[in-house]
Amino acid sequence: MGLREFVSDAWSWLNYKPMMTTASTGLPHRALAPAARPGWLPPEAARRLAAYKILSAYDSNQAGELAVLTGNEAGGERREFGDAAAFVNTTLAHLLGRSQQIVAPGAEHAGDEGPTPEAVAAAEVQQRLREWAEKELLPLRIQAAERKAVLLGDAVYLLAWDPEKERVRLRTLDPGFYFPVLAEDADPGDYPSKVHLAWEIPEDPTRGTKARVRRITYELGPIAAATRSTGSGRRGLVADGSGGWLLEQGDVLHPDAGRIERTYPWAQRPSTITCYLTDAEWELDDLRLGQQLDDLPMEKARVKTRADGEVLDRLDLRIDFLPIVHVSNSVSDGEHFGQSALAPVMQALDELAESDTDSARASATTGAPIIGLAGVRTEVDRVTGRPRPLAVEPGTVFQLGDGGRMDVLDTSAQLAELRARVEEVRERAAVNARLPAVSLGTADPSRVPSGYALQLSLGPLDSLIESMRLARAHKYALLFRFVQRLHQAGQAEGWPAGPTTPVRLAFGPHTPTDRGAVLEEVVRAVGAGVLSLETGVRMLQEAGYPIDDAREEIERIAAGKASGTAPEPVSPRAGSSPASTS
Repeated sequence: MGLREFVSDAWSWLNYKPMMTTASTGLPHRALAPAARPGWLPPEAARRLAAYKILSAYDSNQAGELAVLTGNEAGGERREFGDAAAFVNTTLAHLLGRSQQIVAPGAEHAGDEGPTPEAVAAAEVQQRLREWAEKELLPLRIQAAERKAVLLGDAVYLLAWDPEKERVRLRTLDPGFYFPVLAEDADPGDYPSKVHLAWEIPEDPTRGTKARVRRITYELGPIAAATRSTGSGRRGLVADGSGGWLLEQGDVLHPDAGRIERTYPWAQRPSTITCYLTDAEWELDDLRLGQQLDDLPMEKARVKTRADGEVLDRLDLRIDFLPIVHVSNSVSDGEHFGQSALAPVMQALDELAESDTDSARASATTGAPIIGLAGVRTEVDRVTGRPRPLAVEPGTVFQLGDGGRMDVLDTSAQLAELRARVEEVRERAAVNARLPAVSLGTADPSRVPSGYALQLSLGPLDSLIESMRLARAHKYALLFRFVQRLHQAGQAEGWPAGPTTPVRLAFGPHTPTDRGAVLEEVVRAVGAGVLSLETGVRMLQEAGYPIDDAREEIERIAAGKASGTAPEPVSPRAGSSPASTS
């Protein structure tokens, strides 16, 4: 059988599955992308959505069920025991570490004697963001989003200003709803200027609604003159004096080119760009063939209306960025979307499931073996005239005639071989996924020769987590920048105008830490003057000591020394004899 077409893209690691490309259409199987048939879905998104569905099936132990839906009847006998979910959960736990903390560089120096204005401002922003994170349950939302990123390769955050709560709201979205409009000549790593959030809503006969598609669009474009009446959420409209323009307060008409400029609270120079929001629905019956997501006819759309009566048709959000943050699981290599943590081991997971299935079959014949009897007289069914099947139970005695015998099929050797094969495949999958046995909890601690050997075995995991955190560092810095700007745009109390402060998300240690060794190292280094007290406290904090704020901890230490209540620093070997310490 010749190769029909060679496809190499971000999801080509799934090409070995026939369901990814059907012979008739070249698209994934209909069970993977049913919305691809109406035509609104971009063709380049079909393989991505199919990959998401396959990965979700593996995560929920439904890969066999999905195989049956795509024509493989043998998939119904597939045995799945959560190996994919175990790999995802282990990778997620190491990625997030023990804790996540919002850190503004320089904030720890706000408590110094004569702090700089930058340090004071960083400490204030850090405190406000931590209070916001507590109200928005940020750790839970990060957990939900990052699990999607590890499993599917992508995660999406959506930010919006809530005037009732007077704070920024944060939502996590399924990446299957995310459709960025990327220019053909643009770098895939660039931030898009237009993003659609779209999904299909099935028909509901009980309510009398037809199948439809909903599309929420965020788009950057030139600031336009106001054409709608003032709503309850608007700041009001003013004339520019020439009689030809109706501007919103704060906007200025450029005298030369006729463009409108606006100075945002976080910017030092005026800008001509703003973000527009459009929220609308289309019935699938109204769409013609070839009308894709980016060019749906607005004349057939039903535009949504906000609670305050504002029509969401190119609504000016008065911000110069898209309030959407896309997080990729891997470092971009010419691709906008990330790669799942299961990508290197998908075929190993299939082999593992097949080995588990064979092992289950062999264990059935080992626990209830097949028995062959010769020379035994069986009871005959009076209706059919055929011998009745024999029931083999504990305590059953068969009377055999001359030359009779009983043979038992022993499959224990095959069962042992299959179980060894399962462990072999699982170990190889863990190696390819860069998850050592000690990280999966399958290693015997008593067999680890030394701590140095344990550290060497964690090397692949260290490089994996460093790469994943590197891919996320800029995205979370962008997220906190957007949070600050949306608070400024909403004129929230305590968020003055001015440039945004750089903020990052610090993940905790991803491997067990010898806290006693870290404490000994800090005591010696700080006592010898080779490390500052601030650095020592941060090292203890990263090692897992219950220190919420490094700056406050330093202040408490200083206050204890000033009052004479702090204990004198002692050597970690103070209990040793003079001979041993020498």
